[in-house]
Amino acid sequence: MSDNIRLAFSRRNALKLTAAAGLAGAGLSSFGVRRASAAGMADLIAAAKAEGALNVITLPRDWANYGLLMDNFEKMYGVKIDDANPDGSSAEELQAIRSLKSQSRAPDVVDVGPAFALTGTTEKLFQPYKVATWNEIPDDVKHPDGMWYGDYFGVVSFGANMSVVKNMPRTWADLLKPEYKGMVALNGNPLGAGAAFGAVFAAALGNGGSYDNIAPGIEFFGKLNTAGNYNPVKGTTASLTSGQTPILINWDYLNLAIKDGAKGKAEIEVVLPENAQPFGNYYCQAISAYAPHPNNAKLWMEYLYSDEGQMAFLGGFAHPIRFNAMVAAGKIPADVLKNLPSADAYKAVKFATSDQSAAAKKTLADMWPKVVKLG
Repeated sequence: MSDNIRLAFSRRNALKLTAAAGLAGAGLSSFGVRRASAAGMADLIAAAKAEGALNVITLPRDWANYGLLMDNFEKMYGVKIDDANPDGSSAEELQAIRSLKSQSRAPDVVDVGPAFALTGTTEKLFQPYKVATWNEIPDDVKHPDGMWYGDYFGVVSFGANMSVVKNMPRTWADLLKPEYKGMVALNGNPLGAGAAFGAVFAAALGNGGSYDNIAPGIEFFGKLNTAGNYNPVKGTTASLTSGQTPILINWDYLNLAIKDGAKGKAEIEVVLPENAQPFGNYYCQAISAYAPHPNNAKLWMEYLYSDEGQMAFLGGFAHPIRFNAMVAAGKIPADVLKNLPSADAYKAVKFATSDQSAAAKKTLADMWPKVVKLG
């Protein structure tokens, strides 16, 4: 895959996507209408409405179109969503389950990186649930018993504010140049943030490492820090747009969304690192074992994995986990597909296995504080 692998369409298309998927207007989505006749779905909707609330956590509204997803769910089912700690990390999501498990404000669901999904499963923080579209979720991105399941994926990219950055970095080696002093940021600490963890993994693949060896990626950030180019400030939409963190290593869908939203304010360029195997990774949904609103948690999952929910992810520049199955079934409109890279390109995205993610997380925890010395 080349640096052309990106979702090159604007937020205006998000509205077209949701309309095409049947989300426009009041009432149930087409998914809900088609399945409402099934006793199980009808009972689930009734039970969810009786609960009246859903507690989500760490879902920024500009991340993978979650703002639209939450708004539509509230309208469709009359359920109030409380989004706690929108700018938090995967580690903080798991900690919230641990520390709030007996409280009504505890999270019902989480959206975490694979390494943290494994941790949550090991600690028995999740409860099993399989959505109606379970069979269209690839086997290698879901727990066989339904403890967690991938929902969307992206590829690590470089986003740069060209008002500050004079020359767009295009390779990992470029980031070490003196002209980028103090400019290069992640979206958080890789020990706790899934996107930052992915960035280190991508750096490994671009510097002689592999899915079985993340160490070269950690060493690269050590060099970046020694050179004075690594900026430990957490990169956000605001910090990239303002130029506080002029270069942000992040998922393609997040950098592309920032680029789209910054039109008229700042010129943001987004590329995939050249001369390196691209690193793709996914996020995972899971229901808390202590969910105070378990029926809404299940209904939220049904919505996210329905055609409508998956199309909404696509409208937010993220590739839905059912993308290949939906393309094969002709469920993605032709006018949307023509604005996307070839669907065949995404069939080649390789994800780290559970064992590889767990091993990489362990290596990162041991090496990062020693190699990337801050302060």
